[in-house]
Amino acid sequence: MLSPESAAVVRATLPAVGGALDEITTRFYGTMFAEQPHLLDGLFNRGNQASGEQRRALAGSIAGFARALLADPDARPDALLARIAHKHAALGVTEDQYTIVHKYLFRAIGDVLGEAVTPEVAAAWDEVYWLMAGALIAQEARLYQEAEVDPRKPWRRWTVVERREETPDVVSFLLRPADDGPLPRARAGQYVSVRVLMPDGIHQTRQYSLSNAPGDRLRRITVKRVAGVADVPEGEVSNQLHRTVRAGDELTLSAPFGDVVLDDADTPLVLVSAGIGCTPMTGMLEHLVATGSSRPVRVLHADRTPADHALRAETRCLVEQLPDARAEFWYEEDAAEEPGSRTGLMDLDDLGLPADADVYLCGSLPFMRAVRAQLLQAGIPARSIRYEVFGPDLWLAHAED
Repeated sequence: MLSPESAAVVRATLPAVGGALDEITTRFYGTMFAEQPHLLDGLFNRGNQASGEQRRALAGSIAGFARALLADPDARPDALLARIAHKHAALGVTEDQYTIVHKYLFRAIGDVLGEAVTPEVAAAWDEVYWLMAGALIAQEARLYQEAEVDPRKPWRRWTVVERREETPDVVSFLLRPADDGPLPRARAGQYVSVRVLMPDGIHQTRQYSLSNAPGDRLRRITVKRVAGVADVPEGEVSNQLHRTVRAGDELTLSAPFGDVVLDDADTPLVLVSAGIGCTPMTGMLEHLVATGSSRPVRVLHADRTPADHALRAETRCLVEQLPDARAEFWYEEDAAEEPGSRTGLMDLDDLGLPADADVYLCGSLPFMRAVRAQLLQAGIPARSIRYEVFGPDLWLAHAED
């Protein structure tokens, strides 16, 4: 609960603080990593730091949380924080690290805004920060408890049973626990963090969806090689996995986390994806087949070409095993190579999607924005559309609700 006094100060200063957040977070990360370089070893992704995505995500989360508190000072906008809490749990974030972030963030606020940060302003924003941190700490503690994970020891070694080339740029790894212990609980749609030692001795971590049913005796991740484009460097983890990992090697994984999971229901289901966003959808489809689901299912996927469409044949096979399922594929090029597919970008106009459908989205942010707009126009309520964002969560979809 935000106190009335602090709410008044935050409301008055939000434009100034919000306008300076990019500069504040740039200074924050620079100072924190200079004085705490160990935080770059596995906890923060260097690619997201270089691109500025992590900085924008932090700024967006703080501003979004403050706005939510101002809209309802008695609210605990836990739903807005759930995705962040799951990503933190998948990285082993601990309560003490919030104190470190607080120290450097508020030093940066003071450095950037100078005399405008009076004791009253500092106290009000301090209250916002600890309300946000407290909500995240509580959610993360619950997630660790449910997953039976010690956040001080969040990692487990897994053996690569098989490496499977899916497309020229996508590879799947089938995994089993190296200690031969039981598989951790998982739900269809969740992801794991993969922690990789890079050639320079620094660990880097990325999240990958489980692309098979969670009840299987093996776990599978399907990884797309992220190429460098213009000033954006190539994906460190994905390229390292592609270059070096073979059957018999070991990978370090977290327990499964993620709040965009397949619910057990009998309502119509629509799975919408683009590119490597197909991976959680394949896991959901396999789960539906394994559990004998009879719910109506529509699978919609967009890709550059059929050759780039990872898990395409498997998706077709799974759809055929469900009693009331159909698949529609869109390709920008070479659509004739996949019988029944469509040419161009995904267009939902003539599909007749049921208004009571539960919809799951996964793909790039521009793709999800465009498809979400089409879904809303088709009469599907926003509350029925769930989406997974990989990379830092910019809260952009929340802002559009």
